Parts: sequence; C-alpha cells; structure tokens
Amino acid sequence: MKIVIDLSPKDLRYFRKCLKTVKQGEKAADESIVISAASELMREVAAAEAPEFVRESFRKLELLVRMLEDDEWGLTGADRARVLNVLAYFVDPDDLIPDRIPGIGYLDDAIMVQLVVEELRHEIEAFEKFCEFRTSRSPDADALAKQRIQLQTRMRRMRRRERERRRSRSAGRAVIGLW
Repeated sequence: MKIVIDLSPKDLRYFRKCLKTVKQGEKAADESIVISAASELMREVAAAEAPEFVRESFRKLELLVRMLEDDEWGLTGADRARVLNVLAYFVDPDDLIPDRIPGIGYLDDAIMVQLVVEELRHEIEAFEKFCEFRTSRSPDADALAKQRIQLQTRMRRMRRRERERRRSRSAGRAVIGLW
C-alpha cells in the first residue's frame, strides 16, 4: 500500500516553524547532547514496534549523525549548524505527536525526516560521494582534503543556486523550503 501525504504551504510553514524553534533553543547549542540524543532515538525506533516506513525514515538520520562525527569530512560553520539543528528537532519527545504514543508517536518525525532529507540533499550527496571516494581509492591525506574541499564547495554552490531558484519562483506564489 502506498500513502501519499500532500503538504500544503501551511503544513510546510508549520514544519519550518518547528525547525526555527529548535534553531533558537538551547538543545542545538550543545552538539554532543544532540548527537547522543539523536543516536539514542534511532536505537529506540529500531527496537520499537514502529511501522517499517518509520524505521526506514529514521535510518536516514544515521547518515546525518555520521556526517557530523566524521572528522575527515570536517563539516563546519553554517553547514554543520544546519545538520545539527535538524537533528535537534528529533530529540524532542513532545513534538507534534509525542513519541511515547505507541504506533504513531514517530509519524510526525518520519514526515520531517523526508522533508529534511530532501532539503539536505546536497549535503547528503556530497558526503556520500566523499565516503565513496575514501573507500574506493584509499587516498592519502592530501587527496582526501582536496576531494573534501571540492565536494563541500560544490555542495554550497548547489544550495545557493537552489535558494536563488526558490526566490525567483516564489514571485507571486508560495514556494517554501524548510529554511
């Protein structure tokens, strides 16, 4: 069975507001707490009898945690804060549908994961290419650093272009990203 959820601009504004609230809160300030709590949440969801699509969504968050923990990837500044703030959303057990409600408690989180994965697709793609390069070629430190710089530069350029396209498309109608 396939279920399609059509999110209106109002729905997207709601999720955007949730992320904005997290960005302004203290949870995102302590990186180690956010990463630890996100990792614990992923373990809880994996162990819970949550629906498979929810567990699959949460497996995508593992990539974001790995992205932050990977010293060779070295994500910094606004790029790192963007990923960290996204993870901070997921550590709040009392979000739209409280996580403790059996069966559906992670449903809103699964929706947010899908939105976040789409929104962070340039970061995810760059990190995956970096990992693939590192694994397939066993490069030395200089080659790895060069590849990281190249991929992160491309990632930022793609994000900038996407923001510009959104602005130009939004003239006269609502086009809403998560941030």
